[in-house]
Amino acid sequence: MLLRTSLRSFLAHKWRLVLSLLAVVLSVAFVAGTLVFYNTATTTFDRLFAATASDVSVQKAQDELAANTPGRTPTVPVATREKLAAEPGVKAALGQVMVATATLVDPATNKLVGPTTGAPTLTGNWTDTPRNSVDVTSGHVPQGADQLVLDADTAKKSGLGLGSRIRVITESGNHDFTVSGIATFRTTNPGAALAFLDTPTAQRILLGAEAYTSVEVFGDGSRSNDQLKAAALADLGSGFEAKTSAEQQKENAAGVGSFLSFMKWAMLGFAFLSAAVGIFLIVNTFSMLVTQRTREIGLLRAVGGSRSQVNRSVLTEGLILGLLGSTLGIGAGLGLAVAMIRLMQAVGMNLDASSLQVTWAVPVVGYAVGLPVTLLAAFFPARRAARITPMAALLDHAAPAEPRANRIRAAIGLLVTGAGAAALVAAAGSPGSTGGLLLGAGLLATLTGSVVLGPLLVSVLVRLFGGLLPALFGPAGRLAQRNVVRNPRRTGSTAAALMIGLAVVIGASVVTSSMVGSMSDQIDRSVGADYVVEGPGGPLTPAMVDAARRTPGIDHLSTQTRVPGELVLPGGATVRGRLIAADADFARDFRLPVASGTADAVFGGGISVGQDFADEQHLKVGDPITVNYGEGRTQTLPVAAVLKTGNQLFDHRFFTGVSTVAKGMNGPAPAPEVLFGTAKAGADKAAVLADLQKSLAEYPQLMVKDQAGYKEMVKSQFDQLLAMVYGLLGLTIVVAVLGVVNTLALSVVERTREIGLLRAIGLSRRQLRRTVRLESVVIALFGAVLGTALGLSWGVTARSVLSEQGLTVLTVPTGTVLTVLVGSVLVGLVAALVPAFRAARMNVLAAIATD
Repeated sequence: MLLRTSLRSFLAHKWRLVLSLLAVVLSVAFVAGTLVFYNTATTTFDRLFAATASDVSVQKAQDELAANTPGRTPTVPVATREKLAAEPGVKAALGQVMVATATLVDPATNKLVGPTTGAPTLTGNWTDTPRNSVDVTSGHVPQGADQLVLDADTAKKSGLGLGSRIRVITESGNHDFTVSGIATFRTTNPGAALAFLDTPTAQRILLGAEAYTSVEVFGDGSRSNDQLKAAALADLGSGFEAKTSAEQQKENAAGVGSFLSFMKWAMLGFAFLSAAVGIFLIVNTFSMLVTQRTREIGLLRAVGGSRSQVNRSVLTEGLILGLLGSTLGIGAGLGLAVAMIRLMQAVGMNLDASSLQVTWAVPVVGYAVGLPVTLLAAFFPARRAARITPMAALLDHAAPAEPRANRIRAAIGLLVTGAGAAALVAAAGSPGSTGGLLLGAGLLATLTGSVVLGPLLVSVLVRLFGGLLPALFGPAGRLAQRNVVRNPRRTGSTAAALMIGLAVVIGASVVTSSMVGSMSDQIDRSVGADYVVEGPGGPLTPAMVDAARRTPGIDHLSTQTRVPGELVLPGGATVRGRLIAADADFARDFRLPVASGTADAVFGGGISVGQDFADEQHLKVGDPITVNYGEGRTQTLPVAAVLKTGNQLFDHRFFTGVSTVAKGMNGPAPAPEVLFGTAKAGADKAAVLADLQKSLAEYPQLMVKDQAGYKEMVKSQFDQLLAMVYGLLGLTIVVAVLGVVNTLALSVVERTREIGLLRAIGLSRRQLRRTVRLESVVIALFGAVLGTALGLSWGVTARSVLSEQGLTVLTVPTGTVLTVLVGSVLVGLVAALVPAFRAARMNVLAAIATD
């Protein structure tokens, strides 16, 4: 009986629940789509790795420190392949050359050939293996020192084909080839660019020696992979490491999985945020439906319906909404997953949309999101419905006033908001981990308090600032103001949904703007060099450095590179980190913030440490630090300088000299990763920059900037991050806009008789439409103002907490704030389009006669 009553009520008001249903669908779709995409991507890569991995891969053994040293490719001797091929149970042992440090360039256009999304460009030798990842589908394999095979996806994107010329830039120089073949992936292209040379050429230009980067072993089935691995290591002795097919797959999957996992959790975080925003929409919907059904519920109570039955009836409607929305959302999530796969295909990752991986977790998580959201949102309206008495059936649709509850709500809101504000103030004065904890507590408390306090703020702020409406828009403005404050709880709940999304936007904008401003300020204070030359994450070749040095107008260049090391402190503690190795000219191009010691001593055989690190480890100038570079190579260096904290260019970094590192590593100086150039005194710096860019024009992978250009590049990187945050928050904003539309639409239905009476006494359709639009704009502006205030408080506090990490400059993005406020007006106008249209089209007599 209860279920039948709930179903009838749900179907009777189905059109009033559409937008609430849509909010559930969107939130669940985002969650389900993210999970399906993640499962599909990881399964696709697992299949790729399983289909192409050799039974055993043998490489030179290196510890973690040596393996991460830039510009050094570990190799195995050619004789290794011959030894392994002679092992019992080995069907084939193939020598492989494969590096990710070469750059491909189209010499006709001088443009980079390869991915622009962070995926690697892999260059190596062509070998026919039992498990090739690609097949040559056009042309032929490389058959000479001037031939190259390119993968089909890269060839298509770059406009290259058989006979096209292509340049390979390596540490040994520039090498031109002709494309002799096009190779197509057998399974999926993970986004990388592949180029294959014949083996002697690959060894010569990529390794500079007759060697391999690995030997890939394929068994004949008579021995297990573990047996093959054990036999290989026993035969080769020390200095080698071997990985079975399973170990290779696990390692490869971990590399790809870290990116996919980050992407998954980031998207799920915003999906759950949008679900939280959707709660406000559903609460408003059920609250307004309960108000509109006051007489109906009162009659139900009069004929014997108990409070618990009424409560369960409303909750059942919420359950039906949740089940339907979750089911539709899971289906929509499959479509979203396909769209995400298409997007990945557009950037070069060819996932298969026809093999979506829908595991049991997808519907479970989908319903786990949709059902609690709707039941939680329906809980409070259900309780309110249960308190309706049979006498209410004799009254109109007015909701009972609850002055005591409103006073309690206001008191709780003020208390929580005050506690949150106090936490934010305390956090601003406590940089570091303590400040971070206080920031988190303050953020949560001020958000919760603002939501609870919303109705009181509506009564105060809208009455205070809404007084402009009658003056500007006459009767329509006065009606709009009164309608907004008529039900403060409803207005506050509607605005809260918009407030949450905008608060995150403003807060993130303040932090990122402060990061850019702080970095720019630190560059101005610390960098004396005029130009920066930097590669795409790899070392610069000697030819690049020589070309830069020969540039007219350059006074001098200083080099910098990163070298992994393990620092053993005087007390015996060990710290892993990267040493910043630079030459002596670095001290001329950078004003190191020295607290004690000298910068010259740092690059003359010493090492620098940060002030915080020195205080924590009780270090002072002259104390010895032993640096372990891996493979038994160690070196003891004195602390030559302690650097002040608060500058992102120097914080948490250990500086030393390039020549010092070369001595410790018993080899040549590490290849530079960055060059800093200074123009000669009196030279035209803009002209020298143009000449420097011209000198390095044949290396399009290099970034050549002056200080202004470098700052702009840093800003663009933060802007890209912020754009991603804005894009993901877009779902939250959409749900919030649906809430405004929903509130207005149901409000119009609720006030049908009132609208008819207003029209009867002379209110025109135009004035009525304006009234609804003004209501919408006021609600949106109210949410935007609260969101802006919260976001600014969060962002300013976060900047203070991070001040010791280099955020020394507070920058408020006034442009973003103004855009949010202007955008909220547009949101209000758009949200009011349909409700205003429906209100204006009402038949006056039918509206007056509405019960």
